[in-house]
Amino acid sequence: MQQLQQLYREWRGADPVKTVKLPGAGSNRTYYRMTDSEGRSVVGCRGTSREENHAFVALARHFLACRLPVPEVLAVSTDEMCYLQTDLGSTSLFDALRHGRERGGAYDEAERRLLRQAMRLLPRIQFEGGRQLDFSVCYPQPQFDETNVMFDLNYFKYCYLKATGQDFHELRLEEDFQRLASDLVATDSALPTFMYRDFQARNIMVGSSTSSPLSLIDFQGGRRGPVYYDLASFLWQASARYPDAMRSELIDVYYDEACRHAPLPPREEFGQRLRLFVLFRLLQVLGAYGFRGYFERKPHFLLSIPPALVSLSQQLETGVAASYPHLEQVLLAHTTAALQRQPVSSPSHLVVRIFSFSYKNGIPADESGNGGGYVFDCRATHNPGRYEQYKELTGLDLPVIRFLEDDGEILRFLQPVYQLADAHVQRYIDRGFTSLMFSFGCTGGQHRSVYSAQHLAEHIHQQFPGVEVRLCHREQGVSTTFAPLQIPAPTV
Repeated sequence: MQQLQQLYREWRGADPVKTVKLPGAGSNRTYYRMTDSEGRSVVGCRGTSREENHAFVALARHFLACRLPVPEVLAVSTDEMCYLQTDLGSTSLFDALRHGRERGGAYDEAERRLLRQAMRLLPRIQFEGGRQLDFSVCYPQPQFDETNVMFDLNYFKYCYLKATGQDFHELRLEEDFQRLASDLVATDSALPTFMYRDFQARNIMVGSSTSSPLSLIDFQGGRRGPVYYDLASFLWQASARYPDAMRSELIDVYYDEACRHAPLPPREEFGQRLRLFVLFRLLQVLGAYGFRGYFERKPHFLLSIPPALVSLSQQLETGVAASYPHLEQVLLAHTTAALQRQPVSSPSHLVVRIFSFSYKNGIPADESGNGGGYVFDCRATHNPGRYEQYKELTGLDLPVIRFLEDDGEILRFLQPVYQLADAHVQRYIDRGFTSLMFSFGCTGGQHRSVYSAQHLAEHIHQQFPGVEVRLCHREQGVSTTFAPLQIPAPTV
């Protein structure tokens, strides 16, 4: 932190008046928003690898010279462990698509427009960014090759298949892995295309400019490689829940834009090659989820395993793994068994009941007989019900959600609630308790309490996949159950 402060001082000529650490995204790099006395901000990065930082700086400067929407590197420390870059804001594409995800993939037109823009931007960084790029600056290596593929496939084998106790023949599986690796690498074109490698919604920033609404960050792991990898990574990201028809539309948008940059195989052949990378990416992410969930004991990573298995099962139905017979046999056996398991129904698992209510009608009764639980009063927060346009809506409707989140009071109110709930749910799980209750009250039980109860229910469901969450918006007569997800049990 002190080194970043010193770098800022040397660049700006004065200390920042405000420095705020930005939320982490799973990497070992730390980011800070540094603001001067006139409110102008930059983002400072502190990395743990000089080579990785060098790669980012070199790539960012090359892409900026290619007129691609990336941050400008403003200053770099002598040892290259820190740098400053332009601030692209706080809203990622992942944030902007939140409501579509929460509606199970029912993305509205504004969200679809952003997705189409992302699909048009991807070929630009792949083709324009790859042109005349010195790939030797890439870290940890300049090109996607069989070594990359085998590393990820063995990661899948040891951190997922073995962790879940799936039986397989070691030598036959290794032979299929080698064939798959050769086929994936063979799809690389003669053109020097840049493979982003981490092209995902969290690494795309949404700005206010109509000419360039999206910008790209965190491309330091990129290298030369086939264009199919990034497309598969983005469209089959487990938590995105893109409907099949929408995926097809976005693939068409990508294909049409990419053809403006270079000749591509005919659409059918392009689709076949893409499916091969979808298979690979699904195995890759299952390995990552297995390691983070089963070995590092981070339960929210386990939440993504069931949807990834559904996607994998759908891909296997296309025959994409037919050239790898033992791998196909193992995957078919595993996905069939995993997806046929029924949700947990034992009375010993934890049930969390969450209510929204109106104080005029009293606090909800606890049907479990345990005497009740936490009750939170939302009435101190800004009330949408005071405005005519929201009077007939509830906290489940998008205009009310946007009002509350833009205002921000409800978000600050819920932050300590989430922290308390996480600690309490985990403690109940550890002690083998079966019932926990949270209630949110406001004046009419229509706006603020509904929003709060809904979002706590979704939060607990995401953080604790094995917990059953029963949500009741009492005054609205709406009830929902978030069933616990059945995840392949670890054997480690």
